[in-house]
Amino acid sequence: MATASTEDQIRAVGLEVTGCCERLSKWPGLLEQSAVLEDFTPEEADVLGALMLHVRANPGQMLITEGNVDDWMMLLLRGTVDVGKRIGPEAEREVRGDNTRLAVLRPGSVLGEMSMFDGEPRYASCWALSEVEAAVLDRAAVARLIKSRPEIGAKLLVKLTQLLAQRLRNTSSQLVKVLRHQTTT
Repeated sequence: MATASTEDQIRAVGLEVTGCCERLSKWPGLLEQSAVLEDFTPEEADVLGALMLHVRANPGQMLITEGNVDDWMMLLLRGTVDVGKRIGPEAEREVRGDNTRLAVLRPGSVLGEMSMFDGEPRYASCWALSEVEAAVLDRAAVARLIKSRPEIGAKLLVKLTQLLAQRLRNTSSQLVKVLRHQTTT
């Protein structure tokens, strides 16, 4: 399971920690809906889930705050999450309304994986749009997984790398569209 400091960090942001996700494979549709878990067997998903904290959040509650330094990611189990980035002259203010929406995430989505990998400050903020349940995985748990079950650890890292590559492609495509629009105006 995640380290005590990760649990403390999660509680400090106001999320309810209800234990671990030992039976991750039992979440209806999760293995099929999640790009990260789609190639996992139920047993592999349960091994991963045993290393993850189960958390809950209420609508409107902050899950991840832009600029915070944390080393964990979330797998959305239930609910909908808004992802936003502060942009413009008011970028230093931590007001939800000052954010530009980047995405709306649904069950099976992963959030916060970049900071888990690189330890850098959070790039964007995430809010619960509905009641949310999520599984939290920290960097130390990934290291334990790689050591104890390298085949599952490798599978997880490959899937997360594919996810990051796809997000980079999408971002690059959006940037090209903006640059083309600027050169035509």
